[in-house]
Amino acid sequence: MRRVLIAMIPGTAAMVICFGIGVLVNLLVALLAALATEAVLLRLRQRPLQPFITDWTAVLTAALFALALPPLAPWWLTALGAAIAIALGKQLYGGLGQNPFNPAMVGYVVVLISFPTELTYWTQQPVGIGASLQAQFGAAGPALLDGLTGATPLDALRSGLAQEQLVDEAIGGLAGRWGWAWINGGFLLGGLYLVVKRDISWRIPLAVLAGIGITALLFWLIDSDRFASPLFHWSSGAAMLGAFFIATDPVSGATTPRGKLIFGGGIGVLVYVIRTWGGYPDGMAFAVLLMNLTVPLLDAHTQPRVYGR
Repeated sequence: MRRVLIAMIPGTAAMVICFGIGVLVNLLVALLAALATEAVLLRLRQRPLQPFITDWTAVLTAALFALALPPLAPWWLTALGAAIAIALGKQLYGGLGQNPFNPAMVGYVVVLISFPTELTYWTQQPVGIGASLQAQFGAAGPALLDGLTGATPLDALRSGLAQEQLVDEAIGGLAGRWGWAWINGGFLLGGLYLVVKRDISWRIPLAVLAGIGITALLFWLIDSDRFASPLFHWSSGAAMLGAFFIATDPVSGATTPRGKLIFGGGIGVLVYVIRTWGGYPDGMAFAVLLMNLTVPLLDAHTQPRVYGR
C-alpha cells in the first residue's frame, strides 16, 4: 500500500501545481475523516485497532477519494465522502478483503449524486492559499467561486457539442487543457512504476486504456468533428488514475488473467460511453462500480485450464 501511495506522488504533485493548495487540503481532510471512521467502526465491531488502523488501506482509500474531488470542494463534503467510503464501501462488508466494490469510488459516487454542484468546483489555474481556504472552509459566495472555477476539458467538450460546436472549437482554446495532460502523465509514470515492481498486473491498466482508446478511435474515424480522439480521452479526466490506481484494486477487481482483461476492457468501454452519451462528463467511478458487479461471474467462468486436463 505504501508503494502505491509513493507511486501517486508525481500525479498528485502535478495536480497541486495546476490547481493549488486545495488538493493537499482535500487529502488531509479525507485522511483524518477516513482514519477516524475506521477507528470508530472497529470499536463498534469490537475489533482491535491494530493492525487494521495502520495497514495503510484507509490512507489509500482516502487519497484516491480526495484526488477525485475538485480542489475547491468544501471540507465537509470531503470529510463526508471519506467517511462514507470507509463505512459503506469497506466496513459494512466486514473490513479489509471483504468489500465487493471499490471503497473510494463508493464514497465519490455518493457525493457526486448528492452534491453535483459542489463537484464542479474545478479550476483552470492554481488558486492562492487564501482564496482556496476561504472557498473550502469559509462561506464563499457564488461570485468568488465563479471567479475561481471553470470548465474541465471533458465539461467543455460536452457543452460545446451540445451547442453544435466542432470538437476543435469546443476544446481548442480551453485554458488548463494541457495541465490535465501533465496530471495524467504523472499518474501514468507512477502506474508504470507499479507495473515494473509487479505490485499491480499489467492486464487491467492495458485493458482499460485499450477499451477507451479503441472505442474512441472507431468513433473518431467515423466523424472527427463530433468525437474526440483517443489521445484526448487518455489525457483528460481520471483516465490514468483510474486505469492504474482505481481499477487495479486487488479486492474488488477480477483475479484471473482473462478475467482481468475483460474487467479492464469493460471499464474502458463504459468510461467512453458515459463520457460521450451519459449524464456525467467523466464515467470512471460508475464504470468501475458497474464492472465490480461482474467480478464473481468473470472469476467463475475465466478460470485457467488445469495442466493435464
